[in-house]
Amino acid sequence: MEKERALRIYQTMNEIRAFEEKAYKLFEENKLRGSVHLCTGQEAVAAAVCSNLDDEDYIASTHRGHGHCIAKGAKLDLALAELMGKATGYCKGRGGSMHIADLTKGNLGANAIVGGGLPIASGAALAQKLQKLPHVSVAFFGDGASNEGTFHEALNMAAVMKLPAIFVCENNGFGLSTPVAQSTSVENIADRAAGYGIPGVVVDGNDVIAVDEAFKTAKERAIRGEGPTLIEAKTYRWRGHWTGDPEPYRSREEVDAWKKKDPIARFEKYMVEKKFATKEELEKIKADAYAQMDAAAEFALTSPDPDPAHVMDDVFYEA
Repeated sequence: MEKERALRIYQTMNEIRAFEEKAYKLFEENKLRGSVHLCTGQEAVAAAVCSNLDDEDYIASTHRGHGHCIAKGAKLDLALAELMGKATGYCKGRGGSMHIADLTKGNLGANAIVGGGLPIASGAALAQKLQKLPHVSVAFFGDGASNEGTFHEALNMAAVMKLPAIFVCENNGFGLSTPVAQSTSVENIADRAAGYGIPGVVVDGNDVIAVDEAFKTAKERAIRGEGPTLIEAKTYRWRGHWTGDPEPYRSREEVDAWKKKDPIARFEKYMVEKKFATKEELEKIKADAYAQMDAAAEFALTSPDPDPAHVMDDVFYEA
């Protein structure tokens, strides 16, 4: 990996981590209304995948989608304002955490429906193919979504039509509180790719390089017109399913064991070994990310709430 790209990925990972920790703190302080689904510990997947995309490539996200949004180019202040339901947010405070979108960056939006983003990504890929565009559509989804009908329908359509779609499963071990082994009949979700005649790849989702290499291969295949790929990134979320989850389904020892596989710390080690940066330079990048989040929080907290007089704005299309 090139030095400059590695540094950008590292910056993105730290921005995601800082964003999630700030959101959690604001929730605890009762300043962020409603619960949110945090991706702390999963930063490598979003950062590595989206580093291979530009604004013309599409992504469809999930209820745990802040990382995808940030990695695809969202501004931290506008994203946090959206989570807090403010008028200055990306969707004017109407989308919130689970429906945040930014079409200018190719982010078709998060989705509160488990598996809801998969057919959206296939549809976007069909549009790209019909227009003969050299771009791809990426569906991020969790292990739980692999048991939804939309998963099978979206993969089948993409495979039959050889669409430039890439399906990225962030397998964090649980569908809400249900362990994958109790809900899924195969050892690897990527094994299901065989049913559609497409490649299925399993990678360490906490390893930036592994995710990056697998995605590059999938994108090159898609651009060549050879169809979709299913990538399963095995990772782990450090926090509960939602802010407030008592987490009776797992032990502290299990969580602590996964924290030792911190994707940010692993990537730090890689970059120091490659002499891309010193530990001090990486610490500055990390500190800058947290400083940005402090400023983003100030922006969001002081932003106005939506005006009820405009409740019907953007509901109907005006020709």
